Amino acid sequence: MALLTKAPRGTQDLLPKDSGKLQFVEGSLLDTAKRYGFQEIRTPVFEHTELFLRSVGETTDVVQKEMYTFQDKGNRSITLRPEGTAGAARAVLEHSLHNDALPVKVSYLTGCYRYEKPQAGRLREFHQFGIEIFGAEKPAADAEIICVANEALAHLGVKNLQLQLNSIGCPACRAEYHKALRAYFEARREDLCDTCKGRLERNPMRILDCKSPVCQDIAKDAPNMLDYLCDDCKEHFEGVKGFLDAAGLSYVINPRIVRGLDYYTRTVFEFVSQDIGSQGTVCGGGRYDGLMEELGGPRLPSLGFGMGIERLMLVLKNQGAELPEDPPCNVYIASMGDAAAKEAFRIAELLREEGFSAQCDLVGRSLKAQMKYADKIGAQHTMVLGDNELAAGKANLKDMATGEQVEVDLGEGLIDVIYRTQLEKELANISQAGGEADIAALLSGIQNREE
Repeated sequence: MALLTKAPRGTQDLLPKDSGKLQFVEGSLLDTAKRYGFQEIRTPVFEHTELFLRSVGETTDVVQKEMYTFQDKGNRSITLRPEGTAGAARAVLEHSLHNDALPVKVSYLTGCYRYEKPQAGRLREFHQFGIEIFGAEKPAADAEIICVANEALAHLGVKNLQLQLNSIGCPACRAEYHKALRAYFEARREDLCDTCKGRLERNPMRILDCKSPVCQDIAKDAPNMLDYLCDDCKEHFEGVKGFLDAAGLSYVINPRIVRGLDYYTRTVFEFVSQDIGSQGTVCGGGRYDGLMEELGGPRLPSLGFGMGIERLMLVLKNQGAELPEDPPCNVYIASMGDAAAKEAFRIAELLREEGFSAQCDLVGRSLKAQMKYADKIGAQHTMVLGDNELAAGKANLKDMATGEQVEVDLGEGLIDVIYRTQLEKELANISQAGGEADIAALLSGIQNREE
């Protein structure tokens, strides 16, 4: 039988075997953000199109080529979220969060949508972890968001990353830089791609971000933005570097970083990996001091970053990172006969209420088939119930790894035996790994349980 359809190009399914790893990564990212004082925010998957036209910028590839935009039934132009910052900024203004204590610090895990060529680590439906700070203009804030990204990646064990740093100035000094860029690229107009010929008048900095090899080669000798920074922007950039130096973070200056969205000002940065090919940016961000005013709010200096989850997972995979999977089934309760099936169901529910992962037969398998299934799902322990076990009120709890069995009472003491058996198993595993702190925590758990 042929499938009716497959997943659309540029999307992917998250299968159960991978969901535990992703949940661990996402939980780790949010936990890191929380330690820096960021609270989670969630915004709609779609917004009014003008939000992205004003924030992302009409000259960007995102707006010109990649947005999923449509008319809804009320004839309003709606766009699926292409990135996380604009929606978070809109929510802060709409709900007047900026009238509370500043800065406002938010984090999010969100799905985004861009119509672009699918490739390794780049999809049409992708997911971002991001943080935003609204209402902070000092260089320390720039350094903090970079430290958040660095800590989040380090906590997951990501290796071989390079922090690249640049400043693209403020509107005043950038205007002078645009003049120099236009003069440089105008002399080479005929060699530029058609897209960059259009960018030349609207926003020549976009040419520096062009993916065409010809345009990239032309841009190698283009004027350097750092040579055009005004005194305030120079001072700010030096301040950012000073705080990063104080935190012990190494970085390289890359004057070609401009980021792909128009709202950026001053500091921009990227964490780049060499382990996922040409699309190596795992995390990128910077400052956007004029964004809130552009959206109709007050002047509120802001900054943040976005981290692609799919790219991050790809880096972790390529580096051989060992991520924890979903916890296995602690106990599988096999049964023979209707009465035993009901008792197995009761015990499984009891175990789940106590925090264990427990399963029992749901499809009427034979005992042999049930044991094969228990082995297939990686059950740590099994217990078989039949008429004899029900009559005696006892059964054998079998360790599937060692084959050892212990007789357990099916009454009130069952949970305590399984609890101790499970903790002792974890204790042995941790002891082999040398985790003394985790051993102490488990022993404390046993004591609290007994009390």
